[in-house]
Amino acid sequence: MNKKWQIYETEEQEIDRISKKYKINKLLSAIIINRKIDEEKIEEFLEPKRQNFHDPFLMPDMEIAVNRIIKGIENKEKIIIYGDYDVDGITSITVLKSFLEDRGIQVGQYIPNRLDEGYGLNKVAIEKIVNEKYDLMITVDCGISGIEEIKYANSLGLEVIVTDHHEVGENLPEAIAVVDAKRKDNQYPCRDLAGVGVAFKLIQAIGMKLGLEEKEYLKYLDIVCIGTISDIVPLVGENRVITKLGLRLVEQTKNMGLKSLLMSSGYKNIDSTCISFGIAPRINACGRMGHADEALKLFLSNDIYEVNELTKKLNEYNTIRQQKEKAIYEDAVRQIEENKLYENSSIIVSGENWHHGVIGIVSSKITDLYFKPSILLCNEGELSKGSGRSIPGFDLHEALMKCQDEIERFGGHAMAIGITIKKDNFHEFSKEFEKITREAKIDEIVPIINIDAKINLSDINKEIVESLKLLEPFGEGNKTPIFAFKSLKIDSIRALSEGKHIKMTLKDENTIINAIGFNLGHLTDEFKIGDKIDVVGTLEINSFNGVDSLQIGIKDVMKSV
Repeated sequence: MNKKWQIYETEEQEIDRISKKYKINKLLSAIIINRKIDEEKIEEFLEPKRQNFHDPFLMPDMEIAVNRIIKGIENKEKIIIYGDYDVDGITSITVLKSFLEDRGIQVGQYIPNRLDEGYGLNKVAIEKIVNEKYDLMITVDCGISGIEEIKYANSLGLEVIVTDHHEVGENLPEAIAVVDAKRKDNQYPCRDLAGVGVAFKLIQAIGMKLGLEEKEYLKYLDIVCIGTISDIVPLVGENRVITKLGLRLVEQTKNMGLKSLLMSSGYKNIDSTCISFGIAPRINACGRMGHADEALKLFLSNDIYEVNELTKKLNEYNTIRQQKEKAIYEDAVRQIEENKLYENSSIIVSGENWHHGVIGIVSSKITDLYFKPSILLCNEGELSKGSGRSIPGFDLHEALMKCQDEIERFGGHAMAIGITIKKDNFHEFSKEFEKITREAKIDEIVPIINIDAKINLSDINKEIVESLKLLEPFGEGNKTPIFAFKSLKIDSIRALSEGKHIKMTLKDENTIINAIGFNLGHLTDEFKIGDKIDVVGTLEINSFNGVDSLQIGIKDVMKSV
């Protein structure tokens, strides 16, 4: 598929000025300008400090929440934390429970089972909590949409504090306090905290109110960092402060469960890639398989035997998740290819015995493969439940609003949704959705690759590539820098992993560099030795057998003009 390359144009004079002022090389300077980082924030961006945290009491209802929790601590009340089953929810519970128990009270926790209860608050869970005589329930990473459930909790005499980071509806739940930076009356400078970020601000506020030393809440930044990176929130502003400082703590973490997971992940470097692809999938696999409690136990345990057993279980759940995901993906691709669904403007497929805990991941892969909005549905009795993913430029949530007659329920946002339809409505729904996507002219949307700079091979060296680490952690809102290399000659080319990947050596006058393209094996049929090509990719240092060499991580290739 053709992609549009968009290279940032930056004035050389401005690059020089920023380079000299902040004592950084010109490539770093160009990237920082491209990222539109305010000049007064550049120092904080490059080297954030704990003084860069915002005042937690600027957040709506924070004072009310803190006062109520301190009252609960002083009176030794029964407090329970209700959290989500993903990494964000599990890390949120870990941080808040550990902090409160350090204050001398026992704290319970409740995580709904993804497969039986689904996301968020539910009345059956609230009844259980009331029957166990809890006085106060604090939600983390959920609760903002639980209007009816919180009303029900109130009617049963259970007090509720909501801490959440999701978008707020027309009305707020009738809780004692609703701490969410996405409230319409919010004055807090960072709207995009993860759920665990809000939980961290809560313990920071309690710590300040109680006159505790900073280390009493800062010591949890390793766990807060894991949840923040995993939840794919923009890694800028306060989220960058959390993750940059947090990653330093992750390297020397005292949390036995996290240490064990890091060792089992196989990643050498502790960075955002290690968290996103090594740690997060193992924790999320627990929730997807209906065993989120075991991931939480791992983070809370101080028993080395239990930690080792739980790590083993998390790895097993992740393997099962990968197998189920692979089976669903292969079945979905088979249906798409056999029925030529790739000719449509959208892709909707369903299957029997598909595991709805992993279907969102598969939908994401299908969308990436065909660059079309996709919805995958698992048939369960009379209903089909599933997930959908979109492409930039097409609002999936808005599209589903237009075909509600065929939908039982749905929720989500522009890029990702969860959906339930009647099985008998599948064809009608598919037809209606296809009509909407066709009218939106999906086929005219071209994927754009934003390129930070065009550079020559002769201008780069190990020191310059190493300097890019100053921009880490990379993630949403602060992507890994991508560069364009023009008129490189193919010196060697071969496929790897049975044709799945491509490996090349590329030459620019007297400079030679290795290049690898994952899932780009098909390019070996399009290019040959001696061809002149333009390449877009990342710059990496590949360590093999104790030898470091520069390498391009290929994102796209085209013949030089």
